[in-house]
Amino acid sequence: MKYRNHKNKYPRRAWIACALSVLLVAGSCDFLDVVPDNIPTIENAFRNKNEAENYLFGIFNHMPDVGNLAEDPALWGSDEVWIPERTNPNVNTRMRQILINEQGTVTPIGNYWTARSNSSSSFLNGGKPLWTGISDCNIFLANLDKPFDLDRYMRDRWTGETLFVKAYLHFWLFRQYGPIPLIKENLPIDDTSAAMRYREPVDEVVDYIVELLDEAIPLLPLMIEFESQEMGRPTRCWATALKAQVLTLAASPLFNNNPDFANYVDNRGVQLFPQDPSRSADKWRRAAEAAKQAIDTAHEAEHRLFNVYIDMFLQAMFLSDSTLLAMQVRGAVTERWGMFGNRETIWGNSRTNNHGNLQRYCLPYFGEAHTQRGAGAKLHAPTLRAVEQFYTKNGIPIEHDQEWVGRNVWELRTAGEDHRQYIRTGAQTLNLHFDREARFYSSIMFDQGTLYGNGQLLMDNAADPSYMYVTGLKYGDMSGFTVPENSTHTGYLCKKLLQFRTNAPPTSNSHTVYNYAFPIVRLADLYLLYAEARNEWLDTPDEEVYRYIDLVRARSGLKGVVESWRDHAVADKSNLPLTKEGMREIIRRERLIELAFEGHRFWDLRRWKLAEEVIHNKPIRGLNVLSRDEFYTVRELFTPRFEKKDYFTPLRIEILMANTNLLQSPYW
Repeated sequence: MKYRNHKNKYPRRAWIACALSVLLVAGSCDFLDVVPDNIPTIENAFRNKNEAENYLFGIFNHMPDVGNLAEDPALWGSDEVWIPERTNPNVNTRMRQILINEQGTVTPIGNYWTARSNSSSSFLNGGKPLWTGISDCNIFLANLDKPFDLDRYMRDRWTGETLFVKAYLHFWLFRQYGPIPLIKENLPIDDTSAAMRYREPVDEVVDYIVELLDEAIPLLPLMIEFESQEMGRPTRCWATALKAQVLTLAASPLFNNNPDFANYVDNRGVQLFPQDPSRSADKWRRAAEAAKQAIDTAHEAEHRLFNVYIDMFLQAMFLSDSTLLAMQVRGAVTERWGMFGNRETIWGNSRTNNHGNLQRYCLPYFGEAHTQRGAGAKLHAPTLRAVEQFYTKNGIPIEHDQEWVGRNVWELRTAGEDHRQYIRTGAQTLNLHFDREARFYSSIMFDQGTLYGNGQLLMDNAADPSYMYVTGLKYGDMSGFTVPENSTHTGYLCKKLLQFRTNAPPTSNSHTVYNYAFPIVRLADLYLLYAEARNEWLDTPDEEVYRYIDLVRARSGLKGVVESWRDHAVADKSNLPLTKEGMREIIRRERLIELAFEGHRFWDLRRWKLAEEVIHNKPIRGLNVLSRDEFYTVRELFTPRFEKKDYFTPLRIEILMANTNLLQSPYW
């Protein structure tokens, strides 16, 4: 999110109020939900519109920094990317330890529950205490009537924004920790019950978050009109999208009728996870209706799927259709959002400087000068699991495509002229890299594959091969394995997150980053969410289910699911889209492909309750980057464990000692 820098104008008294909240949290073993006793300081923070607005900007900054590699567990904690254990000392790789089974109760990784007990300035292992933000929301809502110069419109809007942030912070904690306490209001400082909160049942948590959002939605603007000043502030589209996410999460197998958590009961005898199968259809109905509301609201605000032929019309005049198709989803992620830019991004985060580092970690070396490590880092490496999940050019999985029956994906093949937009003509590379869908070429950099960008903006190798950079990722090549801490360990790099205008001149040991808002919600995400919820609600998929998934596919040049499976799938899979179970499999695969490397896989595998099946004892694989001659053989890098306890983040053990009413996260 993009916020104005108020560092120099933030009133001292407002800083004191915020600092007081942080100090009280950091000095205890539990979260803060009490009213500070320094009432005059709080009153000063709300004495006029200007100071109240500064307090509001402080509330916005409590929101997790999505896309920040040091704070967001969904990027380097996921099995779709592998980074080396040893990197540059300035690279914070703590989130990687989630994937390699180093999570624990002494120093939880990605700790968003509470801060260090002995420090007011540093947060534990990549997280920050969201309860502080919820407390500040309550303070703001309780005092918003105080500024004498605040008009009704702005008071209502600020109320809606604060309710949204409060709902989002509860949602993040709920998704990460399971059932959580509900901090509906702050308690007086002498109320001892503040430190003895209970986790509340899943359904109550969901209903409360939805209640906050329903209250916020009519108070928020449909869209941001003054983008230069307000881009990144909550809108009605954000709130309806979050409501759809909350209700879909609640209806999903992890939270809904999960027998593994049937005995998760607190000392009141309250069962925290619902075990009533008769309510499942209704939960999916609510999720589907919320997703459709979010889509309709987004359409009303003029959001639409990114279309390279419209949104990059200058480039479209000069580039081949193959290159443009491969830019569709890459552009949907990396083009700057706004009314006159990328209209697919509904909610993005441009708050962090870390996104520049993320692009640098995706950069190959374009010249000898880059080997001095200033221009690229080659760390953000997709795993073979991520590479294999993309469809063939026929829009179905490799393992289902009749044209791939008997084809050895590990054999080498020489690229002809017909592949020149994606693979260097005359080069040899794996069969696995040929005849794949456009989203594969949009997302994955592979050896001998082409890369559009780095200064070559208006032509591609439809005219001249020199206009497209070819990634040489073998051992001994500039972008291949050099030193362990600065190389791809899988033989691949992530193309999708690299903005095509970001460049590193071949003769310079530096790079110029074209920043963009890391997508939290895209319209394609909502389309797929709606298709999933509607399919789960109905007994048999209907045209509405097909319509929204096909809209996402068509953007990247694929035909509809029914036609694709009918015409190209092996016999026993050709009718897969016609059943609820078959469409469930297809929709999930579509989400993993369309939203790859955007942080969704981490959370989706958990809510689908598939992480044990997909991750546990399944080796993380890459190509053999340590040998040029054997580069195209498979190398196992690590075999992760994923057990039932890993679906949720544990609480620090000190929290449980201070509050005996709190249960530890399940199975920890």
